[in-house]
Amino acid sequence: MKNVLRITTSILGEGSVSSQLMAELVTKLGTEEALKVTERNFANQAIPHLDGPWLTALSTAHADRSPEQQAKVAFSDQLITELQAADILVIGLPMYNFSLPSMLKAWVDHIARAGVTFKYTDNGSVGLLGGKKVYLVAAMGGIHETGATDFLRPYMKQVLDFVGLSDVEFVTADGLNMGPERREQGLNGARRQIGNIQSIATQEVAA
Repeated sequence: MKNVLRITTSILGEGSVSSQLMAELVTKLGTEEALKVTERNFANQAIPHLDGPWLTALSTAHADRSPEQQAKVAFSDQLITELQAADILVIGLPMYNFSLPSMLKAWVDHIARAGVTFKYTDNGSVGLLGGKKVYLVAAMGGIHETGATDFLRPYMKQVLDFVGLSDVEFVTADGLNMGPERREQGLNGARRQIGNIQSIATQEVAA
């Protein structure tokens, strides 16, 4: 059985395009018997942005933390534990103002922790979360060129690689706000990409 961490980042929750496409992708990957899915839905539980008190809590020795600091660290630790336990990540990427949802950036800030998910060496940083497959399901109202008006996909590719997650595959639905015909074209394109993804059973046979 494979552990799947599904991260729903849209403020619209399950009603969003990225969430609906993620559900289709997880179904394509395998049956309930083949997958154990852990859901982290930002619409149901907000991811707090890091601030001074939160960073202080993380840098304070365990024995010296106040109860409030312990709770802050426990929340961040839980996000990391979910990530470490996953064999497969499926993350929704709705584009908000050319970039990612702010709570997804907050999630990144919680899980990118020196000595836990990456480390510094004499030769630079090294990610510590290798051996996982990542599917990023992007939903965009317009049509965007990577590095020009699309800062969403390049950022996520870079930050995931930083923590050792280099096996990344994108599924993208674009043009969603450009009229019914173009919206349908964008959705169909994303579904074709999902259709080309191999199920877990097929991947294991091929391996």
